[in-house]
Amino acid sequence: MKTKIINFANKFTKFADLWSPKIIAQMNDYHFKLAKIKGEFIWHSHEDTDEVFIVINGSLTIHLREGEVILKEGEMYVVPMGVEHKPSAEQECQIMLIEPAGTINTGEAGGDMTAEYEVWI
Repeated sequence: MKTKIINFANKFTKFADLWSPKIIAQMNDYHFKLAKIKGEFIWHSHEDTDEVFIVINGSLTIHLREGEVILKEGEMYVVPMGVEHKPSAEQECQIMLIEPAGTINTGEAGGDMTAEYEVWI
């Protein structure tokens, strides 16, 4: 069986837009997504799923109603299902998200920062 190698650095060169996750792989019913972020996102939650944030390059703060989690390159955090959160990054940060296929980036909140649905790179 031949498998495809995915190079994160190469994939990050294929887009410039912020807060717009791009799908790079699927495993069963889960998508692996890359995103570039800078500034602040919106408060939102995902009522039906946990959400995994992995920092590839840079630093990410995940604001929670009861505090915050600061992630550096090579670290990850799982936001539990239904927990309201707001990601932010002072400088451009490259992240990977792992979540069920069909998960919308703004969760239950919707709005102007909702990314185009299921874009593969």
